[in-house]
Formats: sequence, structure tokens, C-alpha cells
Amino acid sequence: MKRLWLFVLCAGSLQAAFGWGQKGHDVTAYIAECNLTPAAAQAVDRVLGGHSPVYYANWLDNASHTPEYAYTKTWHYANIDEGYTFDTMPAEPAGDVVKAVTDLVAQLKSGDMSPEREAEALKMLVHLVGDMHCPMHAGHRSDRGGNQVPVTMFGRPTNLHSVWDTAIPEAAHNWSYTEWRNQIDRLTDDEAACIVRGTPKEWFEQTAALSEMIYRRTPEGTNISYDYVAEFTPLIERQLLMGGRRLARLLDEIYE
Repeated sequence: MKRLWLFVLCAGSLQAAFGWGQKGHDVTAYIAECNLTPAAAQAVDRVLGGHSPVYYANWLDNASHTPEYAYTKTWHYANIDEGYTFDTMPAEPAGDVVKAVTDLVAQLKSGDMSPEREAEALKMLVHLVGDMHCPMHAGHRSDRGGNQVPVTMFGRPTNLHSVWDTAIPEAAHNWSYTEWRNQIDRLTDDEAACIVRGTPKEWFEQTAALSEMIYRRTPEGTNISYDYVAEFTPLIERQLLMGGRRLARLLDEIYE
């Protein structure tokens, strides 16, 4: 299965609630940490004051609820309504996840930041690269990224956004973030080179395509059960793995 989806990805062109639960962000950050070059790892350790990227993987979700960082609330996603693309959808005036990631990378590469601002930007980047791989963070503006699409999961009322942020990853595997990384991060060099190609915008457009597929597969009122979890577990694994590997590539570029 892994070889199949990697082949499909490499063969083709790269194309409002907060995303992934805590575990998903921890997994993404840990995969990135484990794939940094020695130089980048040393720099990240310095900038984060000796903390792992995992330590700050969920920092922005909390910070965005405070007055100081309220301006980042829209940075976690980029809504794309049915019939639109990222380029044709009216832009979010306060910014979106693609603009935020692109700008943060440019700022960090510039080397012209105070230590405090550099640490802040790095913590933001660690989180937002995870968000751009969460399918409902490319969901429709008309239903708030699936928050207003009622479904049930094992008979209990919920919504499509919550299902994809937290419920399915937790139902897929009851693993720690280190176990997640150990089980899914087993790429060959060629496979790794394939998935880190492209730009943050192209990575997000891949997520947007997945979002449209999920909407079609999960109409309002769907009862999500074991078959749905089994069907989409490989997709969850893929998105977390790609998010982590791509974050590592960005950090390598910034700090090499």
C-alpha cells in the first residue's frame, strides 16, 4: 500500500477549528526532528532553547486564543469552497496557512531576526506545516471546514472536522508519537526525495484534493464506523509522514 501511494504521488504533478489533535502534531514534529541534518538539528536546538520541536508542536493552537496572537487564528487553514481552487477562492484578508508558512520560511531564511522572534517564528512553522496536511484545513468556507457537517462516529454525534482532526487518528492506532514515527517513517531515499518535492502551496493543493474526496465519501449524516477508519488509516499515516518529512526539508534549507 505504501509503495502504491508513493508511486501515484511521484507519477503525477504536485498539485476553522485548529487541526490535527495533539498527537498528530507531535508525530509530525518528531518525524521532522528525526530527519534533520546535523547542522539543522543543532540550529533548531539552539533556537528552541534546548527543547525538541515536539515540545512546541501544539503551542500555536493555544497561543492563537490569546490577545497577543489572535492575529494568527486564520493561519491554520485555507478554506476552498466546492468549484474553486486555491488560486480562484477569494483570499482570507488576515492570511492563511499557505501564506503563513511561505512568509515564515522566508523570514527564517533571512537571518535578520532577534532570537526571540526567531524562536516564535520557528514554533509557528512547526505547527503550521502540520496543519497544511490535515484534510479539513482545506475544507469549505461555507461549512467552516466541515465543522457544520453533522456526522456520527460509532453512533455518537460529531462533525466532519472533529472526526478528521482527532477522532480518526486516535482510532487508527493507539500509539505514542514515538511509536507512530517508528512504524510509519520507513521510506527509502528515493521515496523520501519524492514526497519532499514541491512548494508549500503545492503541498496544500494536494491536501485540498483529499478534502474534496472526503466530502464526497462522507455526506452529511454518515455514520462513521470500523470500515471507514480502516479505509482512511493509510491516508492519515501518509499525511503525517509527509508533513514531518516536508517540515524537515524546510528546516534543513533554513539552517544549512
